[in-house]
Amino acid sequence: MSRGTEKRWHEDDAFWEAVSPVLFSAQRWERAEQEVTQMLALLNLPEGAQILDVACGPGRHALELARRGYAVTCVDRTASFLEKVRLQADAEGLSLEVVQGDMRGFVRPGRFHAVLNLFSSFGYFADPKENFKTLKNMHNSLRPGGQLLMDLLGKELLIRHFVARSWSEEGGVYLLEERRAVDAWRSINNRWIVINGAETREFTWDMQLYSAVELSDMCKQCGFISLEAYGDLEGAAYDLEASRLILVARREYRIPTLEAQALGHDPLF
Repeated sequence: MSRGTEKRWHEDDAFWEAVSPVLFSAQRWERAEQEVTQMLALLNLPEGAQILDVACGPGRHALELARRGYAVTCVDRTASFLEKVRLQADAEGLSLEVVQGDMRGFVRPGRFHAVLNLFSSFGYFADPKENFKTLKNMHNSLRPGGQLLMDLLGKELLIRHFVARSWSEEGGVYLLEERRAVDAWRSINNRWIVINGAETREFTWDMQLYSAVELSDMCKQCGFISLEAYGDLEGAAYDLEASRLILVARREYRIPTLEAQALGHDPLF
């Protein structure tokens, strides 16, 4: 992908369509039910809570949350993913809101009990200010006392288990991956070759990397409190045995009186 003439990778529908069979395999869909159970145990949300799933993809978790009676809003920029969410929700008679939008711009002040950002859907943007803005939008979309749950591969874990080249196969679609660290592990550059039958597609893309401390510091700058880092969705310690970086952060309970009045909330909530 030529950066000068092409869209950024996260804005390229061709990228998401090509890698979808690998990223959203049948095995990952099957794990969604257990993952939702684990996330709900970490968050302890009220019945019927309003939940925002940012960068929801084809809706693995959003659909399962809707099945359990939660009021779900799922946001993604990729129209084909959102169409899959709509079709599955209609087939099951589920009620959820589907919004096509960029997470740098989507915000609903004080609306949600919880915001979910899952499956390494943070760090897309080369400009750190844009990643910060995304995190601030998540903070502002929460009710006072609401919680953010992020799931990503922390920088520490990536460095510890780094593999420069690998390949995988899902349903006859082959993915060849090549990785290199950039700017002292500030980001990682990826080269993916997707082979699907007679078609071969190649993409290069970058992700900004965050350690648990770096991400926690960003959350604090946004106004989050009560931050906890876990090593998996079961709530294990974030230590040498960790498989993911799961960060749970809470919006402050007290917000300024004028803002609270505008949102229709008790400022002491």
